[in-house]
Amino acid sequence: MKKLPIGVQTFSKLREGGYCYVDKTELIYQLTHRAGDYYFLARPRRFGKSLLVSTLKAAFSGQKTLFKGLYLENNWDWDIKYPVIDISFGRGIVESRAILEQRIKTMLEEHAHAFGIELRNENLADRFAELIQKLEQKYQHRVVILVDEYDKPILDNIDTPDIAMEIREGLKNFYSVIKDRDAHIRFALLTGVSKFSKVSIFSGLNNLNDISLEKRYATLCGYTTDEIKQIFADYLNDVDFKTLGNWYDGYNFMGEHVYNPYNVLLYLDNRTFRNYWFETGSPSFLVKLIQKRQYAAPQLEQVKISERMLSSFDIDHIEIETLLFQTGYLTIKKVTQQGPRRIFQLTYPNLEVKMSLAESLLTGFVRHPLEQEQNLSATYKALQQGDMNALKSVFHAFFASIPHDWYRKNQLAGYEGYYASIFYCYFTALGLAVTAEDTTNKGQIDLAVRLDNNIYVMEFKVIGKTGDAGSALKQIKDKNYHDKFLGTGVVIYIVGVAFNKEDRNIAGFEWEQISH
Repeated sequence: MKKLPIGVQTFSKLREGGYCYVDKTELIYQLTHRAGDYYFLARPRRFGKSLLVSTLKAAFSGQKTLFKGLYLENNWDWDIKYPVIDISFGRGIVESRAILEQRIKTMLEEHAHAFGIELRNENLADRFAELIQKLEQKYQHRVVILVDEYDKPILDNIDTPDIAMEIREGLKNFYSVIKDRDAHIRFALLTGVSKFSKVSIFSGLNNLNDISLEKRYATLCGYTTDEIKQIFADYLNDVDFKTLGNWYDGYNFMGEHVYNPYNVLLYLDNRTFRNYWFETGSPSFLVKLIQKRQYAAPQLEQVKISERMLSSFDIDHIEIETLLFQTGYLTIKKVTQQGPRRIFQLTYPNLEVKMSLAESLLTGFVRHPLEQEQNLSATYKALQQGDMNALKSVFHAFFASIPHDWYRKNQLAGYEGYYASIFYCYFTALGLAVTAEDTTNKGQIDLAVRLDNNIYVMEFKVIGKTGDAGSALKQIKDKNYHDKFLGTGVVIYIVGVAFNKEDRNIAGFEWEQISH
């Protein structure tokens, strides 16, 4: 078995130097030779945005030797060497506007020193404009501007809105220079995770072309199935592509779906299916926002939003669904037309994201990691054995362990979605086949869960002290929710769970085995 070489990258093809590349340079040619000068690309973290920026810099600055054997080698004017200003906010965390301005000043000074230019203006915007103009004068070619992680200083402070807004204003002032120096710029690309509204951060830059959901650039970052099979052929002898796709494929940017390249490379190197992408960043702010807004986790299976919501948000108006999509936790499943409007149905891209997000949501409720792991193991064992009494004990003990003080800080005790979310997150974190709000001809099943040859059809109710503890199971039977699974050769369990909002725990846990 041939081991994947260290230093594997995103662009080009396998060569003697021990690097594995996927050639995306034809797409780069198309992007840099179309009408228009300013572009914006949003992709989740670890998708190769920084490498795309580096490749553009190498091409524009005339480093032909780096493109040997690639599309650009014979499809680029290598006689022209453009001056390139590449700005990256990926380094470190910007904790205030003062730190942001010092960071920008340092980057401008580094560029001036590298190009042998002296900058005289003190104001940052004027200093940036001066650098652009002097570079054009010195090299007699218009300037290329590449900004990587343009939004990171804001996202680093998203849970402290006052600081985030100050940083946003600082970035807005800086980016406005790009529009003001239009005549001096040959090409500009800004990349990031999120797309903030033009009014809030790109005011005046009205010719910024957002290519994030253009079909022709859908695979500009990320790997397609064919690319993996062609470029990594020597490393795929024992790879189960169905499982690989289930774990890491599924990202849809309105074209051919792509794998997360970071995950693929680490899997090929380690040969172990793990949550590689999720381990590199914690969605703590997202988890807090979901809990604060009492967003029912099962709703993540059926998200539908408009194009306007999909494409932008701002610090003082953050929609959970928009944030989930732009940060890579949800992707496009289907697009439907409602007259002139497009409606986007979102879903999890793959198993890694679905499992890991569910685990993160659980962590907000379970304070001790060991307890969470023990509960997960006990849940899996109970479902595997069809032991409903054991399953009831796990969840009853879990709800009993939540401190009373925690409920005083919110209104979740009377919220059906809260209890359903706990069950959903436990099952999903185990990597089980979980379907929320599964449609039948008589209504919607709250949860349908499959493990091996067992199907669990579950309904949840919140009741008062005098409520009917058997109402949840009764609804399943009255509406025959389980009928859709009859004749499929599986063991069907119907499970009704009622919660008492005063006791904040399970008041009724009834179940029946329907068939074998």
